[in-house]
Amino acid sequence: MAYRDLFYDRQQRYALGVHAGNGQHYLSIPVSNALVDYEEYYAISSAEFVRFQADAAQAASFAQACREHYHDDRLLQAPGRWRGEGH
Repeated sequence: MAYRDLFYDRQQRYALGVHAGNGQHYLSIPVSNALVDYEEYYAISSAEFVRFQADAAQAASFAQACREHYHDDRLLQAPGRWRGEGH
């Protein structure tokens, strides 16, 4: 998949972007397991994308909820067998 980050918050460790193929907006977080570091991508609406760009606190709160698995229904790819921990 061709994910294109448009904004990255280094302090809160999340990115906002758009999938180049289908235009789906996302928020991604870094994740690690014993074998690999990777990103988890969560679908967000166009309105959320705009709101998160304007309000970093809301974006950081959503990212933290993703780390705590509250938005797993929005994952753009199902997690693998050994799902990592968000950090």
